[in-house]
Amino acid sequence: MPKEVLLGVSYESSWWEANDGRPSTKGGYGPMHLTDTTSGGTYAHRPGEGPVDATGTDDPSEHTLKAAAAMIGVAPQTLKRDELQNLRGGAALLASYQRQISREMPLDPGSWYGAVAHYSQAPDTTAAGRFADGVFEAIRNGKQRVRKDGQTVSLPKTPYVRPKTTQLASLGLRTQAAAAVPECPGELDCRFVPAAASNYQVSARNSNGMDVEFIVIHDLEGSYDGGVSWFQDPASGVSTHYVMKADGSEATQMVATKDIAFHAGNYWTNLHGIGIELEGYAAQGPTWFTPAQYKATAALVVYLARRFDVPLDRKHIIGHDNVLPPRPARAPDAHWDPGPYWDWEKFMALLDADHRLEREAGGAASGGNIAVGQAVTIAPKYSENPQRVTVCGTTCRTQTQPSNLLYVRTEPRDDAPLVSDLALRPDGSAGTERIDDWGSTVVWGQEFVVADVRGDWTAIWFGGQKGWIHNPAGVNTRLAPNARIVRPASGVKSVSLYTTAYPRAEEYPQGVPASEQTRFNMYAFPQGQAYVAARASVGADDFFPATPTRPEVVVTGDQKYEVIQYNRRLATVNTVQTTVR
Repeated sequence: MPKEVLLGVSYESSWWEANDGRPSTKGGYGPMHLTDTTSGGTYAHRPGEGPVDATGTDDPSEHTLKAAAAMIGVAPQTLKRDELQNLRGGAALLASYQRQISREMPLDPGSWYGAVAHYSQAPDTTAAGRFADGVFEAIRNGKQRVRKDGQTVSLPKTPYVRPKTTQLASLGLRTQAAAAVPECPGELDCRFVPAAASNYQVSARNSNGMDVEFIVIHDLEGSYDGGVSWFQDPASGVSTHYVMKADGSEATQMVATKDIAFHAGNYWTNLHGIGIELEGYAAQGPTWFTPAQYKATAALVVYLARRFDVPLDRKHIIGHDNVLPPRPARAPDAHWDPGPYWDWEKFMALLDADHRLEREAGGAASGGNIAVGQAVTIAPKYSENPQRVTVCGTTCRTQTQPSNLLYVRTEPRDDAPLVSDLALRPDGSAGTERIDDWGSTVVWGQEFVVADVRGDWTAIWFGGQKGWIHNPAGVNTRLAPNARIVRPASGVKSVSLYTTAYPRAEEYPQGVPASEQTRFNMYAFPQGQAYVAARASVGADDFFPATPTRPEVVVTGDQKYEVIQYNRRLATVNTVQTTVR
């Protein structure tokens, strides 16, 4: 087959990355993104809480790895980690699709358009055509990229290629319904491309009592068109409200804001969140997120915040890395995007939130006036905050460059161990500098209560312990004078911590299954500690979409919860057990 086709498909599928044999959340492996999902997974969860390989089906499109392995006579497990065999398997699949279309193996890359569209496994002509168009755009214009392992891969420019788009009609795919009108600010070039119906829930948010409280920033770990196709694929099991192109030139809305997208890995957060996915990679570096992408995303966030009365602060404009999973067993898989190279300082300034926060704090950093019991905002200047991280793929490498994070240590010295997050490390071992080790870092804009001050170091209450950040002369923090500070109520020895706010089981109507409110028992919030909460307490609630036999059901409870900045992530605590200043 033409080498250009193989390189183009791999670029559009994985950006030529092997990802160290780990599956994507779509269940795809290797540079050809061959899928292998598990049928009948036993992990019980609400929609959007887990990766597709926990809830896969027997649909052949979810098991292309096994089909490819059979074609080339190699064990399926080999294709997950052996890049050469993965490439051979992907090529064999493409060749099999080509034979179904033309019974030939043409040398002209453009004659492979139908096979490439089939390779996407998309269920409709719109999504399949978009994938194929992306592949042939890469072939015509050429691509070059340095992979995570340092290898440079190139696809030479081939402008003469003319894809035979008429082949798309021969695949027998369904056609897409007419597009809805996107909900976007006027300055954005927006379109509406619906996600797969099974990847979100129809609702009536903000009119049925479920308010939008959070806008969640993610990154795709892939390309714009690839992300749109991914959310259109029923096998992915996930969706988002918006996808933002890397150059800021376009945005795609995929779920109406009144509806519930599966984007945060925590169903209760999904109930109250709007998800925005950025084209890009969390570990690649700061140049990936372009100024145009920052501006376009900021315009969208301001528009949404005004519509839904969402405060423009970092307790409500959050990253996926600020969302705890619904139960402790999922903590090791919790996403950490948009990563250390998303410049929150720049982004919040574009929202004018940064300027407003500076006015509230008197326009100055806290300096030497930091006192125990005060709330401070984490605010290192991005360009002057180089941090070392370790990035691991096939091999591990360290990189030091400006970032949005600070490390949190057990003692006030540079060589002290990093604090341990017991949801990640039940044995209490120290955190690491791995870029995906989120348990021992804080990020720009988060707010914490000062627990101690010693020289150039400031201690904060962090994840149930006293954690130290390097903060000479208060350079990495500023005062947060209007923060709502939560403490244990009188007589409460230790506050229970959750990541959802569901009603009690007895408050659910008959015939509606109660969602489990799981306590993070390894976390502590005893007397003497304090944490910063969002603007107001929230009510307990849950949602069940309409069925052919009943309308949608919104279940509410009589309890209230505070959403607190507990560690890198948010947690919920019952107001019965707490008091707020």
